[in-house]
This record gives sequence, structure tokens and C-alpha cells, in this order.
Amino acid sequence: MRILHTFSVRLSLCTCVLRREQGALSSYIHLLPCVEMAGKPHTPRNSILPGGISRYGRSAMYSRKALFKKKRIPVVASKEKKSYFKVKEVKGEKNGGRRVVPLKKSPRFYPTEDISRRLRSLKKGRPVRLRASITPGTVLILLAGRHMGRRVVFLRQLDSGMLLVTGPFCVNGVPLRRVNQAYVIATKTKVDIGTLTIPAKLDDNYFRRSSTKTKAGSSGIFAESKQGYSVSDIRKEDQRALDQQLLPLVKAEPSLKQYLAHRFSLSHGQYPHQLMF
Repeated sequence: MRILHTFSVRLSLCTCVLRREQGALSSYIHLLPCVEMAGKPHTPRNSILPGGISRYGRSAMYSRKALFKKKRIPVVASKEKKSYFKVKEVKGEKNGGRRVVPLKKSPRFYPTEDISRRLRSLKKGRPVRLRASITPGTVLILLAGRHMGRRVVFLRQLDSGMLLVTGPFCVNGVPLRRVNQAYVIATKTKVDIGTLTIPAKLDDNYFRRSSTKTKAGSSGIFAESKQGYSVSDIRKEDQRALDQQLLPLVKAEPSLKQYLAHRFSLSHGQYPHQLMF
């Protein structure tokens, strides 16, 4: 009982001290600056629910904040009006004194036909990725061009991404050519060309034709006729040397020579997406 009495006395003394201090502070509360009051925590208009979702959506908060009362005045940037004409003084009493002349004169003559101009390309040159089904020695089926439907042997990929192929020429009449891999079908038939030596000069420049430009004013009945393309002796010799190496490799596989000589075609009821090449 004595301990409880002592504790109650001390508690009453502390309560009196707190009340006295609170009364003293309340008399000076109006003298505090407004900056001190601005830092007090306040209750936000929108609260977060337990699931992490706001209690009010954007439309509801637009009404609660009364944002419809605020008028947004767009700031229009002042642009100087570009002038395309200039005032030129003209001598003479009867000439009016001045004339309005365009700053840039328009051309006197216009072309009768619209000439298309080559647009600037911002694409970066990247090496063309070769399809996984095309490897050196793979037999391909040509889908476009003069030799459409012919089966050829893939030798290697050139720097431009084109495929270097050959018939061989002595088997099906397809010479050394460049073809796009988008226009070929890769088959599962392969020729082992590990021992084949391909000359390094067989690149893109080797197959590029020289354009013959005609001189201006050479049109008419006396103009020279266009020269047709003829295979050079160098290309004939290169083709013959490559066929001599490739033909024994083709004959080593049974029925491969007849397979390359036969042209690919579809008969009635056959569909390319249902075939296995």
C-alpha cells in the first residue's frame, strides 16, 4: 500500500507539471513563424488501399482537387514570319517607284518527265547471315532466273551475301553464278567438296558486268547497235578447271549425276510445303 501511495503521488506531480508547461506554451503559440507550421504532416486527399491501389482514380481526383477551375493558357512561341520577297526600287517616274521581287527565282524550264531521285539510306551494312540448312556442298534447287528448276551445288558465300553455285556445267548446263538464298530450296543431298580448290578470284567483282555507256548525240540510224553479252575465254577456262575437280566428286556418289541432270518440277497433287527435300 505504501508503494502504491508513493507512485500515485509522483504521477499526480508529473501531471501538474505537464499541464503547467502546456499552458505556458499556449500563450506563445501565436508568436511562432508560419514556416514551422508548414512542415507539419497532413492527411492526403487520396489514400492507398492494402492492395497497393489508390482509393480514388484519376477522374475522381480531378474533381476532388477542383482542377476544372484552373485555366490552362497555352504558351505560343512567337515565330518570325519568313519573307520570300523583297522590295526593289525602280527608277523612272511612270514605273511606280518600287516593285516586289521574289528572293529566289523560279526555274525558267521544267522537265517533261519526273526523274526519281535515289533516297539516302541510313541502314548499316551488316554481313548477311547464311541459312543453317545451306552448307558447302549442299545441293540447291533454283526457283527463279534462266535456270529455274535446276539443281546446283553450293560452293561458298560471297561478301555481298550471294551464293556461289555451279551445275556443274558439264552435267546440267548451269555455269558459275551468283544467286540469292531467298530464291533457292536447300535439299538434304550433299557433295563432299572438302578437297575442292575454289580460286580466290571468284568474288563479286568477277561476276560484275561492265556497263557500256553510249555517247550523247549518238542516236539515230547511224548509231551503233547494242553489243550482246558474250562469255569471255577466261570464264570458260575457269569453268572447265572447276568442273574437272567437281565431276569426280559427283560420280563418287551413286545416282547423283542423274539427280543433278534432272530438272525439278511438281506433278498433279504435289505441294511444295508437303514435300521433304
